[in-house]
Amino acid sequence: MSEFHPLLENAFELHVHSSPSLFPRKQTDWELIEDVKAAKMAGVVIKSHESMTVERAQLIREKEPNLHVYGGVACNYFTGGLSPYVVDTAIRLGAKIVWMPTFSSEKHQCCFGKKKTRFFNSNRPFNHPEKGLEIWDENKKLLPEVHEILDLIADANIILATGHLSPEEVLVLVDAAKEHKVEKVLIQHTDLGIARIPFDLEQQLVKKGCILEKCYLACSEDFSDLTKEEMAESIKKLGADSCVMVTDYGQSHNIPPIKALSNFVEEMLSLGITESEIERMIQKNPKQLLGL
Repeated sequence: MSEFHPLLENAFELHVHSSPSLFPRKQTDWELIEDVKAAKMAGVVIKSHESMTVERAQLIREKEPNLHVYGGVACNYFTGGLSPYVVDTAIRLGAKIVWMPTFSSEKHQCCFGKKKTRFFNSNRPFNHPEKGLEIWDENKKLLPEVHEILDLIADANIILATGHLSPEEVLVLVDAAKEHKVEKVLIQHTDLGIARIPFDLEQQLVKKGCILEKCYLACSEDFSDLTKEEMAESIKKLGADSCVMVTDYGQSHNIPPIKALSNFVEEMLSLGITESEIERMIQKNPKQLLGL
């Protein structure tokens, strides 16, 4: 009997971390893919804070042509920041998603006290600018390069993900994305404490046609931002049509991501989320976002 829930068959996980990485990860790409196959999933999106994942995904697809394995680029300092040139390159290489700044965002840096940290996989001091990236200038006017990036995303019809931006930035970005005709906007881990989105803003974003990530990591011991009961209640109120279930797992101290997704499904079912709603959030909505 499989260790994974049957509803994972034909499912997608849109937010997972694996190695190679500067951060300690639970699994390599290939170990992750073995779990994806064992669960009979349709595919996965590999995310990295510090590098493109497009080439890694391409190599996996060449060996596993029946799986939908994709990557993208996060606009952090590591990858050139808010660079239209980097985004254009990622798209030409096959990116399915562009993440706004995550680790390098001003909101993320404020959340963790702007400490001069060390990369967990290195003994060398980690040099990262104290001033995090924002999408606007001192007058809160969207930067020209962000407009260029939105045009590139719209032209390619791929996913714009909001990363670790502040709620205020998210709202401005979403409105600008709509003006640029971006069709697929994914609001990242709305319940996670790094850049939590208030519920009333979640409701506004749903009305604007955005898809919200309901993230298992927010319920973990790492964050404990809300209980699983509160997670289920938020899904019921917002509607499964506007949500995707993701884990954001891959940290070396946590269980493997696909096992986490399986647990997430089982727990939401026990709290009143229906099978058809689960299928909507891990099969239909991700498939639509990926353009499959």
